[in-house]
Amino acid sequence: MDDPDGYFGETVAATYDDPADRVFQPEVIDATVSLLAELAGGGHALELAIGTGRIGLPLSQRGVPVRGIELSKAMAARLRGKPGGEAITVTIGDMATTRVEGTFTLAYLVFNTINNLTTQEAQVACFRNVAGHLVPGGQFVIETSVPPLRQLPPGQDIHGYRQARAGLSPTALTTPVRTTTAITPSSPTGQRSTGRYRSAMRGRPNST
Repeated sequence: MDDPDGYFGETVAATYDDPADRVFQPEVIDATVSLLAELAGGGHALELAIGTGRIGLPLSQRGVPVRGIELSKAMAARLRGKPGGEAITVTIGDMATTRVEGTFTLAYLVFNTINNLTTQEAQVACFRNVAGHLVPGGQFVIETSVPPLRQLPPGQDIHGYRQARAGLSPTALTTPVRTTTAITPSSPTGQRSTGRYRSAMRGRPNST
């Protein structure tokens, strides 16, 4: 029987929280949560693809009211089963289109999860969705890696592999730079948006 949650079903959810992974280390989580708590500015926060609550739960425990959007019921169930998880309301749905009640001073999407939206149209829809949830002056934080495309020949956007006796081996590219961008949407009066760039957070291609 197919897993109704797709890739992020119970099999993945059951082993998703890996204490050996660097992104689950307390010092990494604390740096991320401290930044988000500062940007929330005493208001409410919305996490897209909240997953098992790696960031949303400790942010909530810092006193920031958090709501979440999550496509996977299995991941959301893991969050609800944790101490304090009942304080976070999670709406099951696609982060590009799902709406939740309320408005927020902060929306955030961490752990490279923007890459789960595999078309430009879906990513644009996600931005529109977030804009509809933010108060004027609210901020949208995206954590993602920057592909090292400048190291590829003009017009090439795929990093190929070479066949070797021991198996497939990728040609060498340097590690992508990871950045976090906080985007302030335009206010109803037409004030121009501003951007803030931080590098306190780290992630991997996946859901939070």
